Amino acid sequence: MEILWKRPNATVSEVVGHTGTPPLSYSTVLTMLRILERKGYAAHHEVNRAYVYRPVIARDEAANKDVGHVLKRFFAGKPLDLAMRLVERDRPLPEELRQLRALIERYEEDRR
Repeated sequence: MEILWKRPNATVSEVVGHTGTPPLSYSTVLTMLRILERKGYAAHHEVNRAYVYRPVIARDEAANKDVGHVLKRFFAGKPLDLAMRLVERDRPLPEELRQLRALIERYEEDRR
């Protein structure tokens, strides 16, 4: 999806060319694009016998959908459990902790 968000309207070959070093195989990329299409993340149209893929879901929408899936599947729908796991695992930097504190304070003010 990262490649499609950066390069909408890309053929399979163009996506392959942007997968890194070494590049993924054509058949692997095609399979991934078909899965993304089946899940409603991408769509294609045909141009000169080549399939041209484009994203149909924005990055933020995809992130929300996937976080919701992870939350439900691994954390019994409890956002705090997911947040605690992330904070414990990745040990936020001081600036990230400041941002978390500011977010918590904003939520506390909204409750008043």
